[in-house]
Amino acid sequence: MKRTLFVLLPVLLGAFLLDISFGSVKIPLKDILKVLLGGEPERASWANIVLLFRLPKAITACLAGAALAVSGLQMQTLFRNPLAGPFVLGIGAGASLGVALVVLSAAAGGASIFLVGFGLLGDLGIVISAGLGSALALLLVLAVSKRVPNVMTLLILGLLFGYATSAGVNILIYFSSAERIQSYISWTFGSFGNTTWTQLKIFIPVILFGLFMTLFTGKALNALLLGESYAGSMGLTVRRARLWLILSTAMLTGAVTAFCGPIAFLGVAIPHLCRSLLGTSDHRILLPAAILIGAASALLADLIAQVPGFQIVLPLNSVTSLIGAPVIIGVILGKKNIGKAFAA
Repeated sequence: MKRTLFVLLPVLLGAFLLDISFGSVKIPLKDILKVLLGGEPERASWANIVLLFRLPKAITACLAGAALAVSGLQMQTLFRNPLAGPFVLGIGAGASLGVALVVLSAAAGGASIFLVGFGLLGDLGIVISAGLGSALALLLVLAVSKRVPNVMTLLILGLLFGYATSAGVNILIYFSSAERIQSYISWTFGSFGNTTWTQLKIFIPVILFGLFMTLFTGKALNALLLGESYAGSMGLTVRRARLWLILSTAMLTGAVTAFCGPIAFLGVAIPHLCRSLLGTSDHRILLPAAILIGAASALLADLIAQVPGFQIVLPLNSVTSLIGAPVIIGVILGKKNIGKAFAA
């Protein structure tokens, strides 16, 4: 299994270089390497394409894919539900509501003018609003988690919060103009290409810190596989472990949603792919595998979305769904006992 992890490293590197190389303009790998190493490519314009657009996009895809995969793995184990994902706590719903309030709000009244002011900031305003929405959802989840006796109740409350948020967004859509609705829908498609180097100065540290937090959850996740009662009898402080898992997942999911939009399916599909490839339920191995496979899968999805050789870009969420759905179906059909991984 450790050998498999080492094999994943060159796969990730290859996917990273291919994502930078292909697009509406194909750039040879040798010139990509020249640019990355500080040299001069065959055409001077290629350096700007790589450094200003494709390199930030590839870095964003790597970090977002790793973050969502790890978050999904943690949530599936915490809730012992194979269909749980990183957005199950309502963090993504909070971010969506924050963006909807900014993008869909009409300039009527002081509060609306304030929200439109955020909207005039462009991409930065969307990032700020999504971040604030995620933070408010996180505070709500943390407040509820202290009162909830078990994770299943927390799961139900998270789903209900998501439904309530969707209702609020639908109301805003109903009273919004076609132009604002189009802007919001474009955000919901998801994209790795909207992140600038300035934004990466915030995005990279947040994601790396969140991933660092997950490195300490391996033993707790292994214990939780057997149920909270058994984990408690083994000496695990269940409430503290639950809080740690929620914090790390919320940080990772909130940051990705704020900067990239609600990226679908990666957080649900990649944990199953990791278990299938490695044949283990040991989270000390699954966590680093999820980081590597999640990053490589996000790069692959971004590469497909660019439709190399054409001047079009497909919605990223459509691509991730087309990749993720067959993965889950294949895993379920190939391992009919998938539920045993989550059984007490």
